[in-house]
Amino acid sequence: MRRMSLPVRVGEVTIGGGAPVVIQSMTNTATTDVQATLEQINKLFTAGCEIVRVAVPDEKAARALGVLKKYAPLPIIADIHFDYRLALLAIREGADKIRINPGNIGGREKLLQVAAGAGEKGIPLRIGVNSGSIDRDLRTKYGGPTAEALVESALQTIDFLERHAFEKIIVSLKATDVQLTIAAYQKIAEKTLYPFHVGITEAGRGLKGAIKSSLGIGFLLLNGIGDTIRVSLTGEPVEEVFVAREILQSAGLRKFGPEIISCPTCARCQIDLETLVDQVEAMINRLGITDPLKIAIMGCPVNGPGETREADIGISGADSFGIIFKEGKVYKKVAYDEIIAVLEQEIRELLKKAPKIK
Repeated sequence: MRRMSLPVRVGEVTIGGGAPVVIQSMTNTATTDVQATLEQINKLFTAGCEIVRVAVPDEKAARALGVLKKYAPLPIIADIHFDYRLALLAIREGADKIRINPGNIGGREKLLQVAAGAGEKGIPLRIGVNSGSIDRDLRTKYGGPTAEALVESALQTIDFLERHAFEKIIVSLKATDVQLTIAAYQKIAEKTLYPFHVGITEAGRGLKGAIKSSLGIGFLLLNGIGDTIRVSLTGEPVEEVFVAREILQSAGLRKFGPEIISCPTCARCQIDLETLVDQVEAMINRLGITDPLKIAIMGCPVNGPGETREADIGISGADSFGIIFKEGKVYKKVAYDEIIAVLEQEIRELLKKAPKIK
């Protein structure tokens, strides 16, 4: 069962309170290069990103937020480290949320000024605790950046903010270690109702980073923990959004379009399955299908018929022909070179009855 959390608004997006898990990413352009940053934000928006974070390392970057806010299609989070004055300036420039790290913001009085500024504008703060920047006293107390240290750092900051009547709070406890991250979120989930931003920080590049993120984020989501996620990958931010969408769809929490089920291939496979899957994916993109169809593409008669019957539509391949399964039943036998054309036509027919799709 999903953990119930308090709702917090970031621009027009609700995080927590039972709202769908929100996807976010972060630009890697220089924030002061407004044109490049806006181009990247638009790419993220098109890919399905719902909130975007930008780095604010200096005053010029903070002032660029005003222009970004004017043209960006997404709520913008200002990522602040070390200098609380940048947070205050970002708030004045229209940031929809401020991300701070209690381990490096400069002390309670400076945090209080940031909270007061955010409170005046009605925007939330993300208390982003990272294992690499926990306060020295907590590292000493717990013998390092343990789950307990991460949790206490967050709870101390939450308690301070609550005592000063600030409650628009989102919490994150991130580490590069998957088990440490999971343990920290599990512990704090029992102690607060604020929504959680979930991720594995500095997960790495490409497939390795995607696997690491999927393991940590997926485990937490399947155990009901997480209200917004960011997949932290080295490289193009749009890839983060793709992985995040796949995590959420695989976990059954969001539906973003067709799901393709295909076998891993073995010596029993009688067709060029890899090419066939590529062709189906290209057809889905060409048609712009967003309905949550389940499409099975199987390469032999062993698992093929069973798997395709569980899908909305599917193909079970043989030497020179394929069997089309539709809505759980054998529909027709077609020649191999006609499979894609027939499948496309049958998918079009299914889409006309979209409300009946599983």
